[in-house]
Amino acid sequence: QVQLVESGGGSVQAGGSLRLSCVASGYTGSSSYCMGWFRQASGQEREGVAIISAAGEITYYADSAKGRFTISQDNAKNTLYLQMNSLKPEDTAMYYCAAVKWLGGSCRGYLEDTDGMHYWGKGTLVTISS
Repeated sequence: QVQLVESGGGSVQAGGSLRLSCVASGYTGSSSYCMGWFRQASGQEREGVAIISAAGEITYYADSAKGRFTISQDNAKNTLYLQMNSLKPEDTAMYYCAAVKWLGGSCRGYLEDTDGMHYWGKGTLVTISS
């Protein structure tokens, strides 16, 4: 069973930066996973923020994240990151790390198909003040 634990959330002023981390465990040795960051603001639906391919070579971003956020992974540490710069009040949300076993093809679709992700962390709260 894959387990994901996020950290790094907090409260910062607009224009500031945060780096979220997600430590993964329970992976089976022969499987690869699409992984990503998602967020849900109060009263809104969950949305995809950034996805990284199973090999870690290709990244995809929601329009709201392009140019400001960077997703990356350190396989040696089993850790997924989200570097968030130039933060805005509208970035305030609970941020979740998620994973799904890669079955071939592009991972890009999970940016919109959030229900397709199988494993979820409990989230880390990001609050941006103006």
